[in-house]
Amino acid sequence: MSIADEHVRTFEAARPRLQAIAYRMLGTVADAEDAVQDTYVRWSGADHGGVCEPAAWLTRVLTNVCLNRLTSARARREEYVGPWLPEPVVTEHALATLAERESVSMAMLVVLERLTPPERAVFVLREAFGYPHAEIAEMLEVTEAHSQQLYRRARGHVAQGRARFTTSVEQAQRITDRFLEAARGGNQERLRSLFVDDVVAWADGGGRATAARKPVSGADRVARYLGWMSRDIPGLGVHRLEVNGAPGIVATFDGVPALAVSLHVVEGRIADIYLVANPDKLARLTLP
Repeated sequence: MSIADEHVRTFEAARPRLQAIAYRMLGTVADAEDAVQDTYVRWSGADHGGVCEPAAWLTRVLTNVCLNRLTSARARREEYVGPWLPEPVVTEHALATLAERESVSMAMLVVLERLTPPERAVFVLREAFGYPHAEIAEMLEVTEAHSQQLYRRARGHVAQGRARFTTSVEQAQRITDRFLEAARGGNQERLRSLFVDDVVAWADGGGRATAARKPVSGADRVARYLGWMSRDIPGLGVHRLEVNGAPGIVATFDGVPALAVSLHVVEGRIADIYLVANPDKLARLTLP
C-alpha cells in the first residue's frame, strides 16, 4: 500500500465519527458532508509527518470548519421562511445508548441552535463524544478553564430547553402509535390527552412546502392544526421509523418522503412535535 493510500485509509476510518460530530454541530446532513469533505481536502494537503495523532488532528480541523460554517449559517437561518428545524435522519438500530439517541434527537438539536458556536462545539465534543476539556481547549485554542465555562453555559441552556429524554424508548413508541392512530382517525380529544398543556408543534416547510410559519402552541390549537392528518390522500404511505433516535413517522407520497414527524415525549406525554416537510431536508432520507 502506498503512503497516499495509507492516508486515505486513515481518513476513511475516521469518517463515520467526523460525520457524526459534524451533524450534531451543524444540524443538516448536507452541511455535515461538506464539512467532512473540507476536512479531507485539508488532510490531503497536510504535512503528515508532523501529525502525531491523526484522529485528534482531524477532529480539531473539523471542529474549526464547523465553527466557521455555524457563524455563516446563523445569518442564513435568520432569513429562513418559518421555523428552521434540523434535517431528519432515520437511525434504525444505529444508536445503541441513551446518550447517543439523546445527542441526535430533534429536541436536543433544536436547543443547540440557541447556543453560540463555541458553546455548541464544546457541548457536542464533551457531552456526545466524551472528549476531555484539555483536548477540547486545544482544538478551540482556548484555555481549559474557558472550555469548562462554555460547557457550563451550554448545559444551562439545554436544561432550560427540556431536551433531555425522560421516557423509555418502549413507552415513547406506544405514545407514538397512539398519536398516529388518533391523528389519522381525526380524534382530537384523544390527541389532546396525549399532549402536555403547553405542547408546541414546529413545522419546517422552508417556503417550499405548505407548513405553519409560526410554532403552534397549546393542546387545543395543536390538535386542531393536526386535523389535516386524517385526510385520505391517494398515494400516501405512512411508515413508523426511528427518526433522530426516537420513535417517529415518515409519510411518503408515491414512495417519495414528503414529511418526517418526530415526537419529543416528556414524562409520558408529548411536549413537542417536529414536522419537516422541506423537500431539501428530505432528499437524503432513506427508508429501510
